[in-house]
Amino acid sequence: MPISLSGRSFLKLLDYTPEEIKYLLNLASEFKRMKMAGEEHKYLTNKQVVLLFEKTSTRTRCAFEVAARDLGMGVTFLDSGSSQMGKKESLADTAKVLGRMYDGIEYRGYKQSVVEDLAKYSGVPVWNGLTDDFHPTQMLADILTVQEEFGDVRNRKLTFFGDARNNVANSLMVVCAKLGMTFCACGPKELMPNKDLVETCKKIAKETGGKIELTQDIKEGAKNCDVVYTDIWLSMGEDASLWDKRIKMLKKYQVNGKLMKLAKPTAIFLHCLPSFHDRETTIGEEIYQKYKLDAMEVNDEVFLGPQARQFDEAENRMHTIKAVMYATLK
Repeated sequence: MPISLSGRSFLKLLDYTPEEIKYLLNLASEFKRMKMAGEEHKYLTNKQVVLLFEKTSTRTRCAFEVAARDLGMGVTFLDSGSSQMGKKESLADTAKVLGRMYDGIEYRGYKQSVVEDLAKYSGVPVWNGLTDDFHPTQMLADILTVQEEFGDVRNRKLTFFGDARNNVANSLMVVCAKLGMTFCACGPKELMPNKDLVETCKKIAKETGGKIELTQDIKEGAKNCDVVYTDIWLSMGEDASLWDKRIKMLKKYQVNGKLMKLAKPTAIFLHCLPSFHDRETTIGEEIYQKYKLDAMEVNDEVFLGPQARQFDEAENRMHTIKAVMYATLK
């Protein structure tokens, strides 16, 4: 039976079957081919979408806006200062109003319950651009990048180094389990993923041929690794006072040339961005002045090296988001 995602929301990958995820990846590949070939694909010219951003972003906003316009849609952007949601107007009321005016809603913010409620009350497809729990659109871009590098992703090992409790690590664990990959979280035991989510993913992986591994040992994490992945050590919204503690805990998990040599020679490096790989940011320079660290979660040897694929990954946000919007709105 052909796969149809029309009218569905895209809130977390736990809601999607492996076949549906593969369908979106294949669709994204085709949209990427069309974009590169200069083939017009304004298939949704009668649609309007709204982007709700409580958290700022470069890649997510640009990817949604360009993808929507490529498909011929109108786009409205609302940041936290441009909407009364949760202030003068309840979430449910906002959702109902937006659902009367727009064909789809993107939300990027904090609580997963907000994006779930937007889907519940709006009556139109809602897409999760990031919450504290999950980042599903990022995952499609990540896996498309891995797929472009290796072909079949089954039995490939992806290791996340660092704070494995965050939304990116959670979502990587889910997508790897869904697609028969090995997901390894490598970091301090205090920063491991939620136990309930780990058990859920282990059950999924058992059905798909994937594996879930947790380790504090860097050599074990990097062993036979195809994809080395990391993220910033302090997530958006966390208090800056945590830098001291987080740096002490995670410094040894920095992705550098020594760590990459422990992985497969063909391994690639991914990062969802932004990255503190040098001192060319305000925070990067502040960290250097206080801790004398030239880089944090990854250094320039890797970030600017031949194994780095993070900018391919960033571009793929646009193609995969386009696939999600088209599949759910067509």
